[in-house]
Amino acid sequence: MLPLPSTEPAAAAVAAPESAYPARVPLWQAGAVQAGALLAVLALTTVVPAAVAVNTDAMTWALLQGIVAAALARVLGVDTWWLPIHALFVPGLVWALGFGLPPVYALAAFCLLASLYWGVSRTRVPLFLTSRVAAQAVAELLPQGRSFSFLDLGCGPGGVLASLARARPAGRYHGIESAPLPFLLARLRAALTARSCRVSWGDFCDLDLGQYDVVYAYLSPAAMAELWHKARREMRCGSLLISNSFAIPGVPPAQSVEAGGSRLLLWRM
Repeated sequence: MLPLPSTEPAAAAVAAPESAYPARVPLWQAGAVQAGALLAVLALTTVVPAAVAVNTDAMTWALLQGIVAAALARVLGVDTWWLPIHALFVPGLVWALGFGLPPVYALAAFCLLASLYWGVSRTRVPLFLTSRVAAQAVAELLPQGRSFSFLDLGCGPGGVLASLARARPAGRYHGIESAPLPFLLARLRAALTARSCRVSWGDFCDLDLGQYDVVYAYLSPAAMAELWHKARREMRCGSLLISNSFAIPGVPPAQSVEAGGSRLLLWRM
């Protein structure tokens, strides 16, 4: 099961290199490995009919398929962290079915996880939640004495937008999110708490960063190089890029601000 959304300081994520965020999560390959293992087990029952005659319970067959799936994944060169997943996937299903819970429970759990982590296999950006301390630190970095526009890349449930709108009402706040459940929560929060906030569904790669005075990102090491190239192309002279915790490879920040257990890294464009 996937972990719940991480809260700050997300120290392990900050310390992890970009290589820890694989270029893709091979879901199709994982399905093919499990299907291949199932075919191998079925072939075994055909070649050795006596194996079927033995009074073997479902868990034993599930463990056999898990072993075959892990071995097949190893042969195909799948990343090591996938091996226990392949080994335990079918046994885990059999174990869960032993509780006799209605299938709708499993469907509900799948839908919940999908609504939280939608697109992670493509973007390599998990759901990190900005702390209240970090949101307050961001508010102190916003332009003083004038109106401004602010963008939160991957705004999650919209906590940063709502907090900044209360603290700095002169701003216009925009968030973009690609996961369904956080997006809906952010839209609802923006509608109920602040007229200066709006939230859009989508990928920040399709958004023009040149519209904003301040761009805030709490992404992952895997996305920072692409964000920097986009910011250099599009952001206006004098605008500000703020990254929570994650640095841009090879580009030292102009300023670093401690915010509780995390750091805000700033680049002036």
